[in-house]
Amino acid sequence: MSAKHIETEAIRTQIDRSQFLEHSNPLYLTSSYVFEDAEDMRASFADEKERNIYSRYSNPNNSEFVEKICKMEGAEQGYAFASGMSAVFSTFAALLNSDDHIVSSQSIFGSTQTFFDNILPKWNISTTYFKIDEVDKIEHLIQPNTKVIYAESPTNPAVDILDLKRLAQIAKNHNLIFIVDNCFATPYLQQPIKYGADLVIHSATKLIDGQGRVLGGVTVGSAELIQKIYLFARNTGPALSPFNAWILSKSLETLPVRVEKHCENALKVATFLESHSNVNFVKYPFLKSHPQFELAKQQMKLGGNVVAFEVKGGVDAGRRFLNSIKLLSLSANLGDTRSIVTHPASTTHAKLSEEDRLQTGITGGLVRVSVGLEHVEDIINDLSQALEQ
Repeated sequence: MSAKHIETEAIRTQIDRSQFLEHSNPLYLTSSYVFEDAEDMRASFADEKERNIYSRYSNPNNSEFVEKICKMEGAEQGYAFASGMSAVFSTFAALLNSDDHIVSSQSIFGSTQTFFDNILPKWNISTTYFKIDEVDKIEHLIQPNTKVIYAESPTNPAVDILDLKRLAQIAKNHNLIFIVDNCFATPYLQQPIKYGADLVIHSATKLIDGQGRVLGGVTVGSAELIQKIYLFARNTGPALSPFNAWILSKSLETLPVRVEKHCENALKVATFLESHSNVNFVKYPFLKSHPQFELAKQQMKLGGNVVAFEVKGGVDAGRRFLNSIKLLSLSANLGDTRSIVTHPASTTHAKLSEEDRLQTGITGGLVRVSVGLEHVEDIINDLSQALEQ
């Protein structure tokens, strides 16, 4: 029976049961696999058979995790990585050659921008950035050697929304690969492939795990592109561990119910912050005051769990606010059951120049809250007392 809802796909997609007929799939902690005879071994290495050879290539736990993400995202194939940044690196390294060019949104994760600005230029791969309100100007940035359009939506950390359908159309018009980082939304809230994305990347470390336990990453999309990424990863070794894959596959079973509650809490937190006298502005996709509110409603089922706001008083006020937090965690992670407060200008995006930070909406007083699953009144009370400081 074929499921029609991703909640069911996330729970009922499983690898074949072993001879023990277990209800919950076991861990496959093995580095390699045996062959029946010499011909089986030859045919397997010649890719004439679909089977596990070595866990750097594939593993039953990894396969189950990837299959679930593919079904939830509407993707043909995928590959799981040791971390989100491993997925980013391997995806671009597999698809680009020396002298190629990327057109990227300026509002992206700090490590991704460092990768674009400091690492890819070693191979003469360059990047040109566009502001989130300059989508209509992107075609002027496309060069003869441009290969990829890249974007996050919602963005990290300013939670801006980009028009995925418009970006996909531009990419299609110029025969470019359109890659979307869907980490903040998860496959439950948004499926970029529906809007024309060729590949979708996730840091599974965040909401997909949801409890701050393991690292993981995944790229899914067209079979043709994933095959290139798979061959690159097979020979360079960024594979996700079977244990982490097992954890993440189990986490997907509760992703919809967790994310629903995250979003409910986040909207209440954002509404509270918007009314506070010590806050200059609040950014949350499902607040009517968000600049891309209507677009967010079109692309996303709910607004996600990340709220960005600016404390009055700049960098010093932002640090005083963090030092006054008592219940919430101070961490650079997000998507945890525990609410997390981060000051991007001094942490996740500290390596960027002040000019670059401001271009991406990261002011000195900007605070990012990853709203967790505690009782929302307790979250709000802690934010409130810290703001009063």
